[in-house]
Amino acid sequence: MNFRNTWPLIAAAAAMLFLPIAGGPAIAADTIMTAKPEKSSAMEGKSVASLTLAEALARAIKFNPELSAFSHELRAGEAAVQQAGALPNPVMDLTGDNLNNSRLRQDGDRTTSIQIGQLIELGGKRSARIRIAETGRDLANWDYEAKRIDILMQTSQYFIDTIATQQALQLAHESLKLAQDVAGAVGKRVLAGKVSPIEETKARLALSAAQIEMEQIKRQLATARKNLASMWAEQDPSFERAIGNLEALPALPDYPQLTARIRDNPDLARWNTEIARRQATVDAEKAKAVPDVTLSVGRTRFSQFEDHAYMVGVSIPIPLFDRNRGGILEANRRLDKAGDEQRAAENRLLTALSENFQRLSAIRNEIETLRADILPGANSAYAGATKGYQLGKFGILDVLDGQRTLFQARTQYLKALADYHRGHNEIERLIGSPLSATTPVTGKP
Repeated sequence: MNFRNTWPLIAAAAAMLFLPIAGGPAIAADTIMTAKPEKSSAMEGKSVASLTLAEALARAIKFNPELSAFSHELRAGEAAVQQAGALPNPVMDLTGDNLNNSRLRQDGDRTTSIQIGQLIELGGKRSARIRIAETGRDLANWDYEAKRIDILMQTSQYFIDTIATQQALQLAHESLKLAQDVAGAVGKRVLAGKVSPIEETKARLALSAAQIEMEQIKRQLATARKNLASMWAEQDPSFERAIGNLEALPALPDYPQLTARIRDNPDLARWNTEIARRQATVDAEKAKAVPDVTLSVGRTRFSQFEDHAYMVGVSIPIPLFDRNRGGILEANRRLDKAGDEQRAAENRLLTALSENFQRLSAIRNEIETLRADILPGANSAYAGATKGYQLGKFGILDVLDGQRTLFQARTQYLKALADYHRGHNEIERLIGSPLSATTPVTGKP
């Protein structure tokens, strides 16, 4: 069973969402799958000017310490399988008789014996033990796969946060430039005696607010970059800028298609292995009720006669009082429990999938409304207010209100774009595989 191919790379499809700035090519879904990290400067901790999503994911896979810890557990599971197949060691028994009896020792009536015993496991104990170890190893693989997907999804989320904050900072710069232009225009009208100095004060207040907003976003960007770099255990980000285009929205498959793929989630898929492990535990408990046999062979030397004799023995426990009924019953109850837990896990995932699908569909509608109506209207309102103010038809409050509305609309649009990509990643995590970037959004939960 190849667990690492169960879900190629969480957010690999998200890599298709981000297009390099300045008209670069789109990041294909198989970029991460075919990239050679050892040849990438972004993978070796070197400082780079820009960072793509594919590079960020590859760095996380290679350098994340949590994944490194899980890899040790995988090797421990392999060692457990090896140990489970080991046969019991033979036992050597060496005895001497009449060694301190003076009379018999003088007569030479002393004996020495050497005996070798070997435990023969019956009832399938060894095979059940091996099966328990194998399923434990497989569970460790599933846990590694789940952690790997979590790390990749978290890296994608931090990457989206960084891209969104970079664009928010760009909006803040534009808002500051607009505020400076308005303040300059009002200052000239005050000097010309066309408007009251109070209007200049209001414009200066708006300018100060824009400056404060920009400083706050700068701090947010520094935090977002550190969060992203922390995914590959880097204290100071070695990249200067994340590269991506939030406006490249991936489509969402129909809801029935998503529910059909929910079993790809390693958190759910692992339950098949867990049930197999508990079944192996039941078999092991049943095997304990079967007595093992100890075979022994030996040789005894008689010093008086300078002779020796051979012996053969068989030891079999009599299962009179303990037939391990309690152990078998306990193992069966835990097996039944695993089936219920599997159904509960599936129900939780389906519920979360439905909620995320509905939320993502609503965000998609919000983005379309912002693109088609709100942003054009806000731009038009601000342009009209600015022109009207220059012509003396509107006051400074109309200009400031138009500016604030435009900035809020752009901020809302940017937030909706980032939320859509975050929700897209969450759905990929729920189904345990990348989403198709070509399926139209038509499904309803």
